[in-house]
Amino acid sequence: MVTLIAEIVSVGTELLLGEITDTNAAFLASELKSRGVTLYHKNVVGDNLGRIVDTLRLALSRADLVIVGGGLGPTDDDLTREAIAEVAGETPTIDDEQLRHVRGLFENRGRSFPDANRKQAWLIPSAQVLPNPVGTAPGWFVRQGGKIIVALPGPPREMQPMWREQVVPRLEWPARALWSTTLHTWGLGESHIAELLGQLTTLANPSVATYARRHGVDVRVAASAQTLAIAEQLAAPTLEQVQSALSESIYGRDGEMLAANVARRLKARGESVASTELGSAALTHQLALQGFSGGTVVGSETSGPFDEQTALQLARQARTQFHADWGVASMVGDSSVVALSGPLGERSLCLDWPAERSLVAERAASSVLMLMLQQLREVERQPEKVNA
Repeated sequence: MVTLIAEIVSVGTELLLGEITDTNAAFLASELKSRGVTLYHKNVVGDNLGRIVDTLRLALSRADLVIVGGGLGPTDDDLTREAIAEVAGETPTIDDEQLRHVRGLFENRGRSFPDANRKQAWLIPSAQVLPNPVGTAPGWFVRQGGKIIVALPGPPREMQPMWREQVVPRLEWPARALWSTTLHTWGLGESHIAELLGQLTTLANPSVATYARRHGVDVRVAASAQTLAIAEQLAAPTLEQVQSALSESIYGRDGEMLAANVARRLKARGESVASTELGSAALTHQLALQGFSGGTVVGSETSGPFDEQTALQLARQARTQFHADWGVASMVGDSSVVALSGPLGERSLCLDWPAERSLVAERAASSVLMLMLQQLREVERQPEKVNA
């Protein structure tokens, strides 16, 4: 059985300083995960030859496959080729075929060929060229003593097709598959969820992990096995335990988020929702979905004070004004309150979350949607309770 440990190295001072988000590393991590590759480390290093060399040597000491992103341009601070050559102990030379290709890209556009771009035609003896059909920076596929270094350009529109078309076919992938699913929860903190899950979070295979997100806490259940079907079977009992432990706090799975879950259920029932907001438009934004009858937003600078009775009155008014099946209200300010008027009656909730205003508004919107989801579930379980 093939096992493969990989490491990702992102090169670029702009990444290191947070001027550009490293989406390439996230893409590659997802690609590796789906192919059963073990990934223990991701690194970001600035445009410094010595530090890039040190980073590559460390990565090669603990990984079978090192994927380097960025630093393949023609300028003096593009140093990935130089670093790989130093690590390999080899001297780069101009590859005539690649030079003709890079030069042709400029000539076909009616532009002169800068001498600096000659370095993009460099090659070392242990490297193969990875053609770049979109840009001027070809990649490298380097074999070194049983280890592999893959160098890819930084722009995602170049890197991603090169990965799929040039790198994936060249590698021998593990004879294992990783299955995973992510449950989205609301209303419980990460530590509370960890308490509810107990020993489940200490399992190795399948594994259970929690992640605090802006939209709540995510719980990921994963398992690896010889095939995807076997991995899913292995994870099934643990997934069932997680779902049982968290029950009503779960509002979605994988790509389905809270607003989409509510919209799907409303559409199935042929029902609609209307809203009123004070101090924010976050709820209206999330409700821009199937079944949204209308909404009113009052004063982004409104600060309150707010109370539950006022919120309930606003929810009733929204329901009546827009002839909707459901009315919801969100009031965000010094104190924040949400309310719901629906087929099973009314609910309101005071929120006490110290945070910057936009986050409080998002949390208020999610809270009222969660109240709505809970009632929709109750209606589905006991349809006879629905008000006439």
